[in-house]
Amino acid sequence: MSLGPLMIDLRGTTIAADERAWLTSPLVGGVILFTRNFESVAQLTQLVAEIHAVRQPSLLVTVDQEGGRVQRFREPFFRLPPPRALGRLYDEDAPLAERTAAAFGWLMAAEVRAVGVDLSFAPCLDLDLGLAEVIGDRALHHDARVVGRLARRFAAGAKKAGMAITGKHFPTHAGAHSDSHTELAVDRRGLDDLERDLAPYRELIRNGLAAVMVSHVSFPAVDARPASHSRTWIGYLRGELGFKGAVISDDLSMAGADVSGGVEERVRLALEAGCDLALLCNSPDKVPPVLASLTGYVNPAAQLRLSRLHGRGSFEWESLHAAAEWHKASALVAPLCARPKLKLEG
Repeated sequence: MSLGPLMIDLRGTTIAADERAWLTSPLVGGVILFTRNFESVAQLTQLVAEIHAVRQPSLLVTVDQEGGRVQRFREPFFRLPPPRALGRLYDEDAPLAERTAAAFGWLMAAEVRAVGVDLSFAPCLDLDLGLAEVIGDRALHHDARVVGRLARRFAAGAKKAGMAITGKHFPTHAGAHSDSHTELAVDRRGLDDLERDLAPYRELIRNGLAAVMVSHVSFPAVDARPASHSRTWIGYLRGELGFKGAVISDDLSMAGADVSGGVEERVRLALEAGCDLALLCNSPDKVPPVLASLTGYVNPAAQLRLSRLHGRGSFEWESLHAAAEWHKASALVAPLCARPKLKLEG
């Protein structure tokens, strides 16, 4: 059985009977975990192992473990600073910031791999333009060149720990004032004006970027449809930017995607536009009708791309935290956690 085109979530800290039935469907490709799914390291490790054991090849298990405001697994996981702290450090000491970015990527990925999770949806490649509150300090820097450098080092650290990275939110969420989680988000810039925003993707794609998450932001000067439903944008990603990895939609239950109709229609449009995996969160009542609407759907190329996102190697939680490499990485990253929160740059 291959990986299917739908990623879903779970209600709690164990797999419910109906959820287990959904996970056995060939139309499901993975699970995204949230804070509500995490009670302890032992419980989380067991939950991930049970998800992986449902079928072969095993489903992808993912999480948003960016740091700062978006870190689903907290204590006893290392409390990661907001990514923007790396950018502020870069302005003071660029070589140290690049070393710290690699340590950040390794530390995040090693801990997540220690509980069996395959992939964290990180880092944000959105620029810090001071416009999108939903992005804010999730962005590494306002300078595209710095974002590219720090993201490359982050990726190298994550790769060393056995994890691929996911660049998000393509093409950008940085220029949209609205939050696509709660309302339609629009960026009225044209393609030429977006070149700085696209530069980090060019940089990481040249260095083997494995996955991209596509936003629900609409760019009417390019295509009125949200990027996640746009053949134009995903075609640009594949063609002009030469991206060969997996394309994943942002959560299709978000308000920014509802301009395209009901959930079944949103999933269909995302897949038709070129997404390999459609993400559907916090909508358990919608999973059965979406699965029914996808009956017969097969995309062998997408299945191959998704299979490359499985984590490689593993760590044991206690031995990881006793290792010299963990102490070295945490010592580099810890000072960023104590820095005062600054205002967004205008």
